[in-house]
Amino acid sequence: MNQKTDLKLIICLIIVGIVWGTTYLGIRVAVETIPPWFITSIRQAIAALIVLGILLYRRQLSWIGWRNLKYQLIPSLLMLVIANGFTTIAEQTLPSGLTSIMSALSPVVIFIGSLLFGIQKPSLKGFVGVLLGFSGVVFIFRNGLSDILDPNYKTGILFLSIAILSWSAGTVYSKKHTHKSNNIALNLFYQFSISALIQFVLAFSISSNTDVSSWSFRSIFAVVYLAIFGSVVAFFCYHYALKRVTAVQVSVLNYVNTIIAVFLGWLLLDEVITTDFIIATLLIMLGVFIINYKKK
Repeated sequence: MNQKTDLKLIICLIIVGIVWGTTYLGIRVAVETIPPWFITSIRQAIAALIVLGILLYRRQLSWIGWRNLKYQLIPSLLMLVIANGFTTIAEQTLPSGLTSIMSALSPVVIFIGSLLFGIQKPSLKGFVGVLLGFSGVVFIFRNGLSDILDPNYKTGILFLSIAILSWSAGTVYSKKHTHKSNNIALNLFYQFSISALIQFVLAFSISSNTDVSSWSFRSIFAVVYLAIFGSVVAFFCYHYALKRVTAVQVSVLNYVNTIIAVFLGWLLLDEVITTDFIIATLLIMLGVFIINYKKK
């Protein structure tokens, strides 16, 4: 890769790490007054409209064919409908610490899945890096590990576990088929549109509260933020990065997300950053460095 391409890739990875680190807070604010399936459906619908505008401006809107539609349908169901949807539901009840610990399992699952499907060669540095990053997240929230056994959280844990497995499967699938199309915006338009339609059906079928007047401006603003930055910007960068680095290298950004989430808690909610957080940050960054280190 040339220098210009490397810089673009680095910028995309930074955006994914920072933006998705803020989405935990965004979802938490959104679920205060809006039912989860309405959050996800509106989020993906707004994202689809934004990408549609981009495609029309570029005159790139077109039918992708039934074969390529299948390649967009599967990640749409796995990553947007199930993973995003169930994570949003889980955040109604789960503490942020427990959510961060469990979400950090994603790189571990993706590492195993990449090995099983032959898109990642087994390596000691990959295993050590993933393990170090996960241990850093656990170190931050080790006092909340007992929450896993709390019966009040069992439903949220179940939903989040399904979300993690679904997201990991979607990432591995996307990486395996990432060469099938070069137009990321067109692919995302179909993914967002499919997921929005499915989630709107779920929202009106499952949600008991459909009174829009009860939704706060704070929650609505959070949904718009999730749509613009959490979906359009971050997903574009995520898929761009997937075309150029391994699924595991992209997935370790989940560890960076944890650092961002805790940092925002300190910045916006006056939460205290402890020595444990600094040690955990060093462990996480060491894990990320080991996974991405090359002699050249």
